[in-house]
Amino acid sequence: MIVNPSPTGWQVIYQQAHALLAMQLAWAWPPFLPADRWVGLLAAVAQHDDEQAPWHGRGGHHGLTPAGAPANFTQVAFSIEQATGVLRAARFQGRWRSLLTSLHLSTLYEPLRGSEAKTTAFLDELRADQARWLKELHLTKAQARQAYDLLHWCDRLSLILCRHELPEMGRAVEIYPDPLGGGHRTPHLVRQPAGPGTAVVISPWPFTDKELVVSVETQELPQLQFRDDAELAAALHHSAIQNLSWTLRPT
Repeated sequence: MIVNPSPTGWQVIYQQAHALLAMQLAWAWPPFLPADRWVGLLAAVAQHDDEQAPWHGRGGHHGLTPAGAPANFTQVAFSIEQATGVLRAARFQGRWRSLLTSLHLSTLYEPLRGSEAKTTAFLDELRADQARWLKELHLTKAQARQAYDLLHWCDRLSLILCRHELPEMGRAVEIYPDPLGGGHRTPHLVRQPAGPGTAVVISPWPFTDKELVVSVETQELPQLQFRDDAELAAALHHSAIQNLSWTLRPT
C-alpha cells in the first residue's frame, strides 16, 4: 500500500492502483514499438505490482507498523514470494513481458545482493533468464533497456503523484531520463506551479495529446491505529473511496 497522512486520518492507495495509474501514463506516450511488443510493455506496466502478499490473516501485522498504523510499502520488508509471484504470472504472457518484469525486479532488488543467500540466488536467476530471453527474442540490451526505461519512467511519475511528492513553491523534481532520448537522455521534470489541486507541468512534454488527465482511486481511513491486519482489512473494505486526479500539461 501507499499510505499518506490526511487531515482526517490516512489516505491509502493500493499498489495495484498505482500501477494502473502508471499504465495510463504509458498509454499516453507515442508508441515506439511494434504492436505486439507495445501491448506487452503496457501489460508489464499495469501489472508490475501484482501478486502482493495477503496480510488479512487473523492476528497478523504484515500491513501495520509497530505503532499499529497502516504500513507504507517502504516500511515492509522485501518479499521474495511477491517477487517470484509477479515473475511467475508474467511468464504466462510470454518472454517479452517476462523480460520487462525481470528487469524491473533487478532494478528494485539488486541493492540487496549479498544480504541473504536466497536473495542473491534469486538475483542471479534473474540475470540468467534475462540473457536467455534477449538471445531468444533477438534483442540487444539497449533495445530491452529502452522499453524498460518507459516502465521505470511511468512507475516513477505515478509514485510522485500518489505519494504527493511534488515540491512546494512550484519547484521541479526529476522524473527519469527520456527513454527516447538516445545518447542524450534528457531528464523530464515535473512541477506544480500554482500549488496543490492545480495543473501539473511536465517538461519536456512526452505525450501525444497536448493535455492529459489521469486518476487513481484512494481509500480514506479515519481510524489511526489498528489491532491487527484483520481490523485494517475490514476498515479498508468499508472505507470511503475517492477519486484523485491530475491534469498534466506542457510548460
